[in-house]
Amino acid sequence: MTQSSNVPARSDSAKVAGATYTRAGEGYFEKRTLKRSAGIWGLWGLAVAAVISGDFSGWNFGIDFAGFGGMLIAFVILVAMYYGMIFSIGEMAAAMPHTGGAYSFARSAMGPWGGLITGAAETIEYVATTAVIVYFSASYADAITTELLNFSMPTWVWWIILYVAFIALNSSGAAISFRFAIVVSIISIGIIVVFSLMSLFTGAFSWDALWNIEPDPGQTAFLPHGFFPILFALPFAMWFFLGIEELPLAAEESHNPVRDIPKAGFWARGTLIVTGLLVLFLNTGVIGAEATGVAAEPLLDGFRAIVGDQLAALLALFALVGLLASLQGIMFAYGRNMYSLSRAGYYPKFLSLTGKRQTPWVALAVGAVIGFIALVVLDSLAAVNEGAGAVAGAIVLNIAVWGAVLAYLLQMISFIILRKKFPNASRPYVSPWGIPGAVIAAVIAALIFVGFLLNPTFLPAIIAIGIVYVVILVGFAVSFRHRLVLSPEEEYALSGGTHRDPQAEGYDAMESEVFGDKS
Repeated sequence: MTQSSNVPARSDSAKVAGATYTRAGEGYFEKRTLKRSAGIWGLWGLAVAAVISGDFSGWNFGIDFAGFGGMLIAFVILVAMYYGMIFSIGEMAAAMPHTGGAYSFARSAMGPWGGLITGAAETIEYVATTAVIVYFSASYADAITTELLNFSMPTWVWWIILYVAFIALNSSGAAISFRFAIVVSIISIGIIVVFSLMSLFTGAFSWDALWNIEPDPGQTAFLPHGFFPILFALPFAMWFFLGIEELPLAAEESHNPVRDIPKAGFWARGTLIVTGLLVLFLNTGVIGAEATGVAAEPLLDGFRAIVGDQLAALLALFALVGLLASLQGIMFAYGRNMYSLSRAGYYPKFLSLTGKRQTPWVALAVGAVIGFIALVVLDSLAAVNEGAGAVAGAIVLNIAVWGAVLAYLLQMISFIILRKKFPNASRPYVSPWGIPGAVIAAVIAALIFVGFLLNPTFLPAIIAIGIVYVVILVGFAVSFRHRLVLSPEEEYALSGGTHRDPQAEGYDAMESEVFGDKS
């Protein structure tokens, strides 16, 4: 960029947009590099892998609230929400091909505070989602070893094993992560197809079993508890899709993010609608709505009902692959989310260090420690309240979904603002649903948010998230707000959308504009 008389005198800090920016310093971005490794199918695998565990565990608690009919309605509502949202996110991701994702969108639309609040919601979503998957994976794994090997371990040991193994996998290089995601996604889809065929051709599926929850007085078998509990089923129905929105976080590791992220989102969304419907109907029809609504391992229970305990345990080895697929995918997401916020200075900067493999291994490890501590606390509470194990799993699931809903709502608001705030910014991909699609997604997200507030079952999750937010916001107000760095996400926001691609323009493209010439 040509120097002008408007360039400020040489300085190492500058106040912009209510925050103080400092020079990144020599070698700052070189220590925080990512490697382009993914094509469209690698991104498809990442999106499907991140979500597919939702077909194995977690979604089913919604049936306990609203019955099968209510859960089916919730599913349809969420299909509409995710169509509007993924189209909108695809447009923003193509316009901003850097790692920040939700934080970046909100930063450009609503300033540093908006970026932090949205980015922190996504951190909560992904760290808690990883903990949920570890929780259910440990349950599956222990059930398998108990049945086949007469061997069991304390749950916290399983948690450590799972966290350590997948930190190692995600730290070994992005190319390995994307290849793993493709393979386990295909295996997981195969398991769901096998279960579906077994359900239909063995006669295990019963249409009547879908409606076996005793209706409340004056209610119907389709909606045994009435219409209102559909609101409480929505957070659990999200489990069929939660995580697909992580695709923009892979922008700096995609060969062609402008083209491939929107396409991968389209194909992943279609894949997950099909697998979600198969599980919703057939898993419930095999073991019955009443049992499904409280099952910790619904798909494994379905296999047991068809083939018995021992053979089911063998099949569950493959079902476990689905959970581990999502463990890898969501761990990838929280690593990149924390990396981007740290690289910009919103979180401690050491979290964005990448090392020789060019993966954010520090963020991966710290996120795992936080998730493990959360699981230990919830497990302790479950031990105090006898028989509350499934409830503990539901609480951490609710924390994940609440963070996701808040991030969704703020991203859709950001989309609407950016259409007006940056009208001339380059938009290589344009959402076919436009602003109406973002409004639809925002309204549904807000509805789910209200459902959380109205349901006393979700109160522990809301309190936990409130505490986390207080810590993050106070830390930003007192300290981190004054130590931001001109990362690619910040440069895009401050330039009005003209600085788009950091790898093409350089990571310090705006330093002379903000701080003045180095000479």
